[in-house]
Amino acid sequence: MKLEALRIPAPLRGFAAGDAQVFDVTLDGDKVAAIVPSASQMQARGTLLSALVEAHAHIDKTYTVQEVGAAQGNLFAAIERMEKHRAGWTGETLRLRMERALHDAWQSGTRALRTHIDWVQPEPPAALAVFEALREEWRGRVELQFVSLTPLDVFADLSAGERIASEVKRAGGVLGAFVYRNEGIVHTLGRVFDLAQHHGLGLDFHVDEGLDAEATGLRSIAQLVRARDFKRGVVCGHCCSLSMQDDAVANETLALCAGAGLHIVALPTTNLYLQGAWDRTPVPRGITRIHEAAARGLRASLATDNVQDAFYPYGSYDLLETFGLGVQMAHLAPAGEWLDAITVNPAKALGLAWDGRIAPGCPADLVLLAATGEHELIGPRGRQRTVIRAGRILEKTL
Repeated sequence: MKLEALRIPAPLRGFAAGDAQVFDVTLDGDKVAAIVPSASQMQARGTLLSALVEAHAHIDKTYTVQEVGAAQGNLFAAIERMEKHRAGWTGETLRLRMERALHDAWQSGTRALRTHIDWVQPEPPAALAVFEALREEWRGRVELQFVSLTPLDVFADLSAGERIASEVKRAGGVLGAFVYRNEGIVHTLGRVFDLAQHHGLGLDFHVDEGLDAEATGLRSIAQLVRARDFKRGVVCGHCCSLSMQDDAVANETLALCAGAGLHIVALPTTNLYLQGAWDRTPVPRGITRIHEAAARGLRASLATDNVQDAFYPYGSYDLLETFGLGVQMAHLAPAGEWLDAITVNPAKALGLAWDGRIAPGCPADLVLLAATGEHELIGPRGRQRTVIRAGRILEKTL
């Protein structure tokens, strides 16, 4: 298969492009065989991306808003609503909505997805068994990972923490925690790191998900990574409080994060919805310091987070929609130079075998957008796409 006259965004190029901006791409089976400059550099027919990577989702909660209602601007009200709803979760209802989420992500061009699974007790939640079954069923289509989402204070109980970590290890997952202005935060985080090091687990935190400048969990995590020389990979989602801190404080934290090799994931949909006032124009807004992180070599990911639940009552599993919102919310311009936020950066954060850079020999798992230039990327026409997996076009694409 030959794909002609396409733009490949610079952050996604794994080949020497020279001065060329428009390329012809030849596929051979399930691999990219060749990339050469197009004979004419005047007009592109579309934009080629590597298949998308979802770094942070909640497919156990998804599509529940009709039952739980929307918690307007109140993170802890959303947590309470979902906690009550979770008591009635069954394997059957979980499978229905989790499978629907995967179908939606697959059709939009997602090749890998990491979901957080609510894990509030030492015992494994019902969603884990459903996830494990779906991981096998979807193997070869969407690479699935999970994170145990546990309130940090649960780890104050050594026995509970050990039981969670042992089960996460058995199931091939990542250890996680919800971190926000906890008492004794450094001590309890230290226990989480102890468990991760003992069991050989990566870490993925919900951290500082609010507009409280006094929330400094991100700084504590970065310091612990460096103090422990932790090498298993650490992802930090949200980090909204960073935007409320003085520049000097925030920049010092980001320098620590860069030195620690952390991955930051921004979640524009949920944090736009939950952070900021509801009785007036909502300023400030919930977004971390993406530009400042990038200036230190720390390229953030953009991810979906919640879809149609108490935390965010709208949305879909189309990462290009999330990208478009992030571009506008954080003034990510030129937009094409930030497309690594849904491809290369999350691939690194999730430790995928392919980093998402397009080059001869890479997998022919691609998304061909109708957008022919920078300013069509986030419009409805530009987002029309052809999804190519293992060198074959999916029959149903957006």
